[in-house]
Amino acid sequence: MSDFHVGTQIYSGQTALDQLDDVQNQQIMLVCDPFLNDSQELQKIKNHFNHSNTIEVFADVKPNPPLENIEAGVTVFSTFKPTIMVAVGGGSAIDTAKAIRFFGEKLGQQKIACFIAIPTTSGTGSEVTNTAVVSDEKNNAKFPIIEDYLIPDIALLYPELVMSAPKSVSAFSGLDVLTHALEALVAKDANLFTDALAEKVIDVITHNLTTIYQQPDNYEVRELVHQASSAAGISFNQAGLGITHAIAHQLGAIFHVPHGLACAMTLPYVVEYNAQNPKARAKYAAAARKAGLISGSTSDQVAIKKIIHQIKAMMRAMNCPQSLVKFGVKAADANEMVDRIIEGAKSDGTFPGNPIVPDDQALALIYKKVIGN
Repeated sequence: MSDFHVGTQIYSGQTALDQLDDVQNQQIMLVCDPFLNDSQELQKIKNHFNHSNTIEVFADVKPNPPLENIEAGVTVFSTFKPTIMVAVGGGSAIDTAKAIRFFGEKLGQQKIACFIAIPTTSGTGSEVTNTAVVSDEKNNAKFPIIEDYLIPDIALLYPELVMSAPKSVSAFSGLDVLTHALEALVAKDANLFTDALAEKVIDVITHNLTTIYQQPDNYEVRELVHQASSAAGISFNQAGLGITHAIAHQLGAIFHVPHGLACAMTLPYVVEYNAQNPKARAKYAAAARKAGLISGSTSDQVAIKKIIHQIKAMMRAMNCPQSLVKFGVKAADANEMVDRIIEGAKSDGTFPGNPIVPDDQALALIYKKVIGN
């Protein structure tokens, strides 16, 4: 049986923040990236809440949210006892808020009434998903918290918030969106609904992401990619992901590669590997045709090569290192981690969604291609 549901009410555009105007008499815990604290952007958001509300800001957010920061947030949660949580920022801020809620509600036996996510990057899709990825820095490991009730109730897609993102952030986060779509497309729980979203996202990202990199003030394209990020999130939240993410999570935990870049380094070799599966190969090719990357008469095998070429060409156009070595990791150091990467990938929550279950040798081969030279 197929199941499809969208648990988040999504508002997009210049008036998206107006949805906050109706919030009254609430205890609001606002979780945000530290550089947003005391910023004009955050003040603009806070101004939408009238004076009947009490706001507590928690800005101790770090990339790849570490447990220590989440523990600090849970302390604030337990003391402040929020009725509403608002997460403003990239995937790390939204994941931090989810994790604070998860542990805070369990420890304090207090439930929040509403969770609102306001993403400032077009990448993770965390504003519409049930997952928070948390880091255990002491053990150089990442683990996901997956609960449907963690899906935000409301997502406000306000494109002006992503206009000031550094070019590298726009590039890495956008490549994460493309990874979400290509993984969801062939994941084991994919269906017609998730396919439709994934295919559209592939079209949007392959034709517009480099434009954002070159023209960061292009509002129309920014809004389109911002919506695509959420659409990809909805798709993979139900279809699943695969070994691109399973490997990328290890690259982030061990070598501190930004998540979207880690995904992009790995994605071409996973597409190549998954294309051994006839169904996956056909779905990749169909998506490439619908996106106009190839003509209708082009063979599926050539379509796979075109997708791989497109990913690498986009990375070159946005000055993204395409291997661990190009990122600055020594090849010898990377090769020492083969066994650890394999074991970590196999235990990752995204691993089971892959259309082919790879053995250790296949995982090692993919990883060694990511190392580069």
